[in-house]
Amino acid sequence: MAEILKVANLEKYYGNRFNLTKAIDNISFSVEEGEFVGIMGASGSGKTTLLNCISTIDKVTAGHILINGVDVTMLRGEKLNKFRREDLGFIFQDFNLLDTLTGYENIALALTIQKVKPKDIDKKIKEVSKTLNITHVLNKYPYQMSGGEKQRVASARAIITSPKLILADEPTGALDSKSSRMLLEKMEELNKNLKATILMVTHDAFTASYCSKIYFIKDGKIFNELIKGDDSRKEFFDRIIDVVTLLGGDLNDAL
Repeated sequence: MAEILKVANLEKYYGNRFNLTKAIDNISFSVEEGEFVGIMGASGSGKTTLLNCISTIDKVTAGHILINGVDVTMLRGEKLNKFRREDLGFIFQDFNLLDTLTGYENIALALTIQKVKPKDIDKKIKEVSKTLNITHVLNKYPYQMSGGEKQRVASARAIITSPKLILADEPTGALDSKSSRMLLEKMEELNKNLKATILMVTHDAFTASYCSKIYFIKDGKIFNELIKGDDSRKEFFDRIIDVVTLLGGDLNDAL
């Protein structure tokens, strides 16, 4: 399989020489096409900073991030904006839907910016809406939707442009257990059936059990790596708990 993401010797510092914090300490890993990879760690471990660097929200202090062969740490200005629009998809914990637009319009926005023809936009939205079971909310505004429906609309918006990499930041954090399970099953379906490559940050072991591989971050470094392999989701969940237990005092933060 092709390598979609390569993180090489990544470092990120905050502050100044009088008060310097090393948030990421020489992290290296890769994600191949079609993988569903989780990043786990306690609060303050560096997992969100890592995601922010990969998503180009934060600038790295040292190291390189290659997405589909493009070194995003070197991109600036319009080239960076174009890369974000066309190659990255984002799923946020707080949905980030525009309240003045319907579900259909929120999903269509990314394609409209890319100047896709209206008939092609309509076809794509109908297809993704059927996959994510949100056809019934396309004409509703966000305030008329449940949390789970809003997150699935946000997921549709993230994948509608067929990005090289989908980045998910605590996607189930604002959802109840039923909505969380439904969203995770849909993300798993997107990964398996549409070959979507997903990198997800989560603190929740149940959420992480849907991934095919997990990197555990502690003190800005990779502490451990788990590969699901042929395990059932229950077996993988138990292995995740074992690693979290190894993190000792971080247990309560990581679950």
